[in-house]
Amino acid sequence: MILTHLLHRAAGAVRRWPVESQLGARRNAMIASTALAQRRAELDEVEEFLAAHGRAPVPEVAAQAAHG
Repeated sequence: MILTHLLHRAAGAVRRWPVESQLGARRNAMIASTALAQRRAELDEVEEFLAAHGRAPVPEVAAQAAHG
């Protein structure tokens, strides 16, 4: 009885794993996408500010900001 219960439980976990794994991967991708979009928006805002004040962004600083 206990062995049957453990086998059913293990089989259920194996059947759920691909779905749970995919959901976790999608969640991680959405979080990363949101972070990248926020970072890009900040970089664009800085570039617009500098352009409005007649300054060009320093390429090294802009590259660092874009890549973290």
